[in-house]
Amino acid sequence: MNKIMKKVLLSVLTLLAIGLYAIQTAEAQSNVKLYDPSLDGMKQIREAVAQAKKSGKHVFIQYGGNWCPWCIKFDAFVKSDTGLTRIINQHYVPVKLNYDQTNRNYEANEYLGNPIRFGFPVFIILNGEGKVLHIQDSALLEEGEDYNRQKVYSFLNNWTPPAIIPVRKQ
Repeated sequence: MNKIMKKVLLSVLTLLAIGLYAIQTAEAQSNVKLYDPSLDGMKQIREAVAQAKKSGKHVFIQYGGNWCPWCIKFDAFVKSDTGLTRIINQHYVPVKLNYDQTNRNYEANEYLGNPIRFGFPVFIILNGEGKVLHIQDSALLEEGEDYNRQKVYSFLNNWTPPAIIPVRKQ
């Protein structure tokens, strides 16, 4: 086999390996079920707000769906970083709010100020009274084909209850 044929064969095998990896990754993501389409979004929000009020936390809503690769990527990103997981566990009541063909949760979307205008996932921070404090376009937290660790840390830290309660002079 001459050099050109070897290069062509190597190129074909490399492309084949990349294609198989992409298919396996897509299949793995399609099997992840973070969102439950059967849940009533407003009920989820009311329960989370009550829990946040009782615990002195905020509500962190990740609005998206099982069809959304960036939604699944964000969940895996947070779970792979113990610091991010700690921030969420200490300061937030997390909610996965579904949006798909079977349940778009329009009432919840309206209540939250139409966050779906930013695309998916979109992150919403509520206080313990149910007031929307912030809507975060997740694209602003991305970098390349993943999320930017520093941007996600800043976002989550900047909306914790201690971060937004003003310090008063004694």
